[in-house]
Amino acid sequence: MRRVIIAGNWKMNKNISESIDLANAIKRSLYNVEEVEIVVCPPFTSLSDVNEIVLESNIKLGAQDVYWEKEGAFTGEVSSPMLKNVGCEYCIVGHSERRQFFGETNETVNKKAKALLKEGIMPIVCVGEKLEDRKANKTFDVIKDHVTNSLAGLTKEDMRKVVIAYEPVWAIGTGVNATKEQAQEAHKYIRALLKDMFDGTVAESARIQYGGSVKPDNIKELISQEDVDGALVGGASLKADPFVQIVRGCL
Repeated sequence: MRRVIIAGNWKMNKNISESIDLANAIKRSLYNVEEVEIVVCPPFTSLSDVNEIVLESNIKLGAQDVYWEKEGAFTGEVSSPMLKNVGCEYCIVGHSERRQFFGETNETVNKKAKALLKEGIMPIVCVGEKLEDRKANKTFDVIKDHVTNSLAGLTKEDMRKVVIAYEPVWAIGTGVNATKEQAQEAHKYIRALLKDMFDGTVAESARIQYGGSVKPDNIKELISQEDVDGALVGGASLKADPFVQIVRGCL
């Protein structure tokens, strides 16, 4: 049985005091929820302070990106040992915004995922097509490219510690989410790819989140789908109430 995972991606929002307030509000409201794995991903500047709040609670700390080298002359970058040291248990890699604005590729996602796994941090690997891809009936082609190349060289044991987030780019921050049928179709396809790449056991145990305009009013229908195991939440994670409602919608 796959445990539902809801992760809040705060993106480039919230200063330290705002992050503390939000983390405290989420913790107070969800302190007794054990059925759902809850992850918050603040900006780098707030990781340490938020960790102090969620430490030894039912909420896990995640980062939004990482660099694959352990240390060195890489100005502006943050390594997986640094994230481990600050308390991170998860890290998002390959988000469509990183791919679109910062030149992220499947190859760099792959390097980042491997670096995180070496430190015992679970990568949340993002995959998904753009609107023009979907219109051109290339959705499965793009997903296959992202999944096979981003996860290349990972072992079956590695895959037990990886979360995949299917994020149709056309649904991120637009208010237009994929229908439950579209989400299920994509997630089912990803699970079939994992079976081909690894085996049936890995495929069945892998958790695949949906991301893209997830809100309290659509989480129940999304999570009801057989192959949807949670959500990577953007805008709705920036306030405690909607994020809490999304988590509770999975109970």
